Amino acid sequence: MTAQRTLATARRVLRQLSHDPRTIALMLGVPLALITLLYWAFHATPQTFDHIGPALLGIFPLIVMFLVTSIATLRERTSGTLERLLSMPLRKADLILGYALAFGLLAIAQAALATGLAVGLLHLSLAGSTWLLLLVAVLDSLLGTALGLFVSAFAASEFQAVQFMPAVIFPQLLLCGLFVPRGAMPTALSYASDVLPMSYAVDAMTRVSRETSVTGDLTRDLAIIAGSALLVLGLGSATLRRRTP
Repeated sequence: MTAQRTLATARRVLRQLSHDPRTIALMLGVPLALITLLYWAFHATPQTFDHIGPALLGIFPLIVMFLVTSIATLRERTSGTLERLLSMPLRKADLILGYALAFGLLAIAQAALATGLAVGLLHLSLAGSTWLLLLVAVLDSLLGTALGLFVSAFAASEFQAVQFMPAVIFPQLLLCGLFVPRGAMPTALSYASDVLPMSYAVDAMTRVSRETSVTGDLTRDLAIIAGSALLVLGLGSATLRRRTP
């Protein structure tokens, strides 16, 4: 693995995305629209927005990055671009990290905009640091990017890539503690939620919004989110195959 090849891959992906303004608008604008809609829906009861807003601030970017990354990477696979690249002296780790870096930069921009909107304009109540909330949002977006890169290997069309959302995202959404506290779930579901990364994304956002200091539980949540993203990126790298064009 070389930094030069990784950066070259990231620059190529960013150049391609720069010619697709609709994708960029989707990545950056949809989370802002969803958070604003949520604030508007609970305008009469701002305490409700303060309660669920932090969790959704992590969930919305994760879901959007998952969708955009899986579809964009699938286009590369089906068009033969990845196959041609892998026929060159380019390691799979260079390729997957280049994609992760390119989409990760957009994930950072997305998380920064969403956090700034929620805290600055929508006055989301926050006990902890805004920078810490931003860090968690960035890690959540990167996790969505990693999941999108991984599932793109198992889809043959963009429609199939979208179909992975109910299989990969919806179970995590239902079991992350957003609707029912994880401790109040049946034992089997509670155990299942313990191994799903979105659970820790929601926990981390909730802790930042309610706790003034960095606790051991928050550090654990951040480590699990980052570790899950790295693990999924490794699995995504394993799905790449070298073929002669």
